[in-house]
Amino acid sequence: MIVGGWRPARVTEVIEATPSARVLRLQVPGWPGSEAGQHVDIRLTAEDGYQAVRSYSMASYGPSETIELGVDEVPEGEVSPYLVRDVLPGDELEVKGPLGGYFVWRPSDQRPTQLIAGGSGIVPLIAMARAATDASAAASVRLLYSVRRPEDAIYRDELIQLADDGGVDLTWAYTRAAPEAWQGRVGRLDGDSIRAAVWPSERAPIVYVCGPTGFVEQVADTLVALGHSAGNVKTERFGGS
Repeated sequence: MIVGGWRPARVTEVIEATPSARVLRLQVPGWPGSEAGQHVDIRLTAEDGYQAVRSYSMASYGPSETIELGVDEVPEGEVSPYLVRDVLPGDELEVKGPLGGYFVWRPSDQRPTQLIAGGSGIVPLIAMARAATDASAAASVRLLYSVRRPEDAIYRDELIQLADDGGVDLTWAYTRAAPEAWQGRVGRLDGDSIRAAVWPSERAPIVYVCGPTGFVEQVADTLVALGHSAGNVKTERFGGS
């Protein structure tokens, strides 16, 4: 039953993705489907009636009644520690959505697509990469994924498969530690590393940037400095300013 836009959802699968993140699959009866890049609100209700609500991007898209979330733990958070450490298959949550119509990828957009993720910002972007692959548009997609260390990459194996088999152009960036055989630089993204990985501004790509607020602001400013139109750069951010 839908009350105030909230739908009951049952956890069907829990996947340990990184030391601090999980992938959750939820069955949501009557779910209307979603576009790649949209998000949902999750509501938890304690036994004393206290409620906490947080927004989470979906890694899934399309008409299925199963939705997929990638959740990275915020140690002091009210919702993410429960989702990452405690929730089990069979548990019930409440969801509201799908939400958001700005930060979405649609197959009808014929422009080159540039995806840039920091940490758990990969979640809505892998939905876009999946959608583009399913639409036979993966060759127009480039993905730049910045993580602290290799083991912090959510969806690492699938991303490699999307690059090897699907045609997505994948570039890794490591800010603290890289794989043993890594030949590139280690550190935060800068103008040179972004320029080397993304579609050139002359191609007028549509760019989606998602991650912590500071990361998103730095990347967006750098893209504009490199000649990309601010109107072509879509951002989604989380955390403090």
